[in-house]
Amino acid sequence: MPTARPTLAATRRDVLGKKVADLRRSGKLPAVVFGHGEESAPVTVNAHEFDLLRRRVGATTLIDVSVDGGAAKPALIRSVQIDLIRRRPIHADLFLVRMTEELTVDVQIVVTGTSEAVEKLGGTLSHLDHLRVRGLPDHLPERVVLPIDSLVDFDSAIHVRDLEFPSDVTLLTDVDEVAAKVLPPRIEIEEAPPAEEVEEGEEGEAAEEGGEPTREGAREGAPTREGASSREGAPSAGEGGGARPSGDTKTSGA
Repeated sequence: MPTARPTLAATRRDVLGKKVADLRRSGKLPAVVFGHGEESAPVTVNAHEFDLLRRRVGATTLIDVSVDGGAAKPALIRSVQIDLIRRRPIHADLFLVRMTEELTVDVQIVVTGTSEAVEKLGGTLSHLDHLRVRGLPDHLPERVVLPIDSLVDFDSAIHVRDLEFPSDVTLLTDVDEVAAKVLPPRIEIEEAPPAEEVEEGEEGEAAEEGGEPTREGAREGAPTREGASSREGAPSAGEGGGARPSGDTKTSGA
């Protein structure tokens, strides 16, 4: 006995553009219902019910949508716009399907198991997020399982051809593409800090701090070339008896 599909009730709306903010405040989610041979119709759905629904169905899960109480039609949730701050849906696109027409969709990959290359060798798992397939709406898989237990080292790899798919869908992704592989840890080499360059004038400043006299310091209070004492405080010519007699002074010989 086939499992009953999830249902979603929608109501046509006349409110468009920026005015849909009022609908959101009243607990209604703006949406659009469209499909091949179907007229696009702006609708609203219960925001809380839709949020719960989208969390338990995938992109390939069929749901039954009825507009204004009419006959239910099979549809896929094609896209959902999310408010990044509140993390809630703000708009949805519902695509009506024909059960006899094949669809091309992206099927989510679900990773299972553990990898020794990750757990014991410290590697990083790299894998595909989805696979592209084509098939009838009620034959599309909701997910593809990717077991990674065989990834025991960095040389191991799982290819798309190694994964299991329903026989009634066509795989469009290249079968030789790598579906999962463990990358070795990155080794960061710490570079030695560059040697500090001595700027011009630093050596002179170091000399001053070390107590070596500079040229100016040598002049102040140090003996000059003209005598043993500095000019300051030394008697000048003509002052006191310490002055050197002039060579022109004559003595009386008589």
